[in-house]
Amino acid sequence: MKFNKLSQLILVSFIGLVVASLLTACQLVTIDYIYVACSAGNGPGSAGQIYSYAVDSQSGALRVGQKTVSSGGTNPVALAVTANYYHLYAANQGNKSVVHFSIGLSGALTQKESVTLTDVPVALAVNSANTYLYVLSGSTSATLTEYPIDKLGVIGAPAATLSLTLPGNFAGDTIVPTAVTVLADSTAVYVAAYDQSAYNPGGATTSNANPGWVFGYTVGSGGALTALSGSPYQAGVKPSAIATDPVNRFVYVTDYASNELIGYTVMAKDTLNFMVNGPFKTGNQPTSLVVDPRGIYIYLSNSLDSSVSAYSISLQTGAPSTVVNATSSAGNGTDTQPVSIVVEPSLGRFVYTANHLGNSVSGFRLNPETGSLELTQATPYPTGTNPTALAAIPYGNHATQAVTP
Repeated sequence: MKFNKLSQLILVSFIGLVVASLLTACQLVTIDYIYVACSAGNGPGSAGQIYSYAVDSQSGALRVGQKTVSSGGTNPVALAVTANYYHLYAANQGNKSVVHFSIGLSGALTQKESVTLTDVPVALAVNSANTYLYVLSGSTSATLTEYPIDKLGVIGAPAATLSLTLPGNFAGDTIVPTAVTVLADSTAVYVAAYDQSAYNPGGATTSNANPGWVFGYTVGSGGALTALSGSPYQAGVKPSAIATDPVNRFVYVTDYASNELIGYTVMAKDTLNFMVNGPFKTGNQPTSLVVDPRGIYIYLSNSLDSSVSAYSISLQTGAPSTVVNATSSAGNGTDTQPVSIVVEPSLGRFVYTANHLGNSVSGFRLNPETGSLELTQATPYPTGTNPTALAAIPYGNHATQAVTP
């Protein structure tokens, strides 16, 4: 049987469409890059590394992104990115450094300058105006340092340095810092810390003060930091992580020792007030939390359970309510000991945890209608040794589509 020219043309066109459809269906589209702080080995002197992973738009699966780079020191513990996604900062406890990296259009990291601290860094945060980097440091004392950053992300000389102490009879207590965050409008900074003189498992205590605290500061002209009225605020026993919602209404803190999530309402002049009906139950030993870009869900990692807890936020009161998954469970299993959690910013559809003992990242697909989670394809994804921190940026055109409230 012979085909005429018209029939041959139709057949070739049909085959071309089929092939093109198959290729399109198999095409991987990157919407974000995830950065993971790890070590090169198990030894205390092992070099710090920052791994890069590309996020697939359809499945949320991670694949190796740009080349792994040195963190600029040893034992990296924290990462932070600017709100314009042009710069990343890494905190290294081994050499007490904070290192600046520029982020290329393809997600590649290029190391720039660094600053050396007098004590070990613990946590980092950058304000949404991209004008200040907040560094929390100390192991037996707590210091908050505010560094100005210019349009190129360069770290300047400190604009403010504060020692965190309790008032009155507890001024001499040992304060251990754990986390720092900034309100979305850049007007206030909040620090989580606990009083080791009052809470010291396995050791002696010398104080009857409340153990857990949140210190709050308003940011004034030239970056001047002034303690908020009523600060510090009580925060359970051992606060381990702190986050704010994207519209400056609520602050949330995890209590590692009490297995609780503590909520605060942001009042006039950025002061804090406990939420009604709190605190709220979590899994065992919560270590990290994040509010999704829309401001309607909270996700936190439970290190002892190796799980993620999900909550929906009441838009009226800020109170969190537990979200169950498709199996009617409140827990979402990860690899071993998740210590950091992030929601990718491009679509706000995928959640990832860094699993310290699993040497991996676990991924979840976020249901935007309910907030429930389900595992992404091929999770968990292998990383370097003992990952400690995550950061995420939208990629390419998706940088202009980042989810907002």
